[in-house]
Amino acid sequence: MPVLPGAEPYRHEGGEAGVLLCHGFTGSPQSLRPWAEYLAARGLTVALPLLPGHGTRWEDMQPTGWQDWYAEVDRELRALRERCARVFVAGLSMGGALALRLAAKHGDAVAGVMVVNPANKVHGLSAYALPLARHLVRTTKGVAGDIARPGGAELGYDRVPLHAAHSLRAFFRLVDGELPQVTQPLLLLRSPQDHVVPPADSARILSRVSSTDVTEILLEQSYHVATLDHDAERIFEESAAFIGRLAPGAVGAAEPGLGEEGVRAGG
Repeated sequence: MPVLPGAEPYRHEGGEAGVLLCHGFTGSPQSLRPWAEYLAARGLTVALPLLPGHGTRWEDMQPTGWQDWYAEVDRELRALRERCARVFVAGLSMGGALALRLAAKHGDAVAGVMVVNPANKVHGLSAYALPLARHLVRTTKGVAGDIARPGGAELGYDRVPLHAAHSLRAFFRLVDGELPQVTQPLLLLRSPQDHVVPPADSARILSRVSSTDVTEILLEQSYHVATLDHDAERIFEESAAFIGRLAPGAVGAAEPGLGEEGVRAGG
């Protein structure tokens, strides 16, 4: 199936500091594209891959699982490490869990972690029904599009394939056990009004990681997909400042003439 317009992966060749951005479950790179372009315009090398089974139709996601999604971001991280002196990982929702696992598994190869409304658990009674329900029902209603800003839209599936959701549950449990291995500086940004991921997930992550350099920022004006919401600019600015603090000189001023179109041309 062809990739939906706007859901394409994005890459930009910049300086010696790189950022890997991971999108969320049933979502696509579209939810993180403005963030990626903001960082690229400031001289960073950026990779924003499309996860397997995403960005086309939900039927393509049904046979995929966490091993497929994690393998994709793991490959991208290794590729960034080959050309960048320092690499940061970032993610939204499930993408936050992917970023945290990369940090746990790759250690010093990851310079810092930035997560927005990171997910840590499949909540509710439905989670316990998944092992059986996935054999009886193919999908449930989608979770994409939780945005407060009028006119804001996320390009994601309107259905959740239950086989993939079952794999996601297993992935969250795996990552939860690995969180103590996360020692890198951590920037966690979360929305108090999030209709997809509850505050308990961020609290759990913060209580489990071994990082000593931790910054938590509340996104008071946004819902779950905060990267496309009222607080998007703050996310972009805080992440650039975080990278600049840990990699002095890596983040420059926005390049004149390298706006959205220019960044895309360079990606």
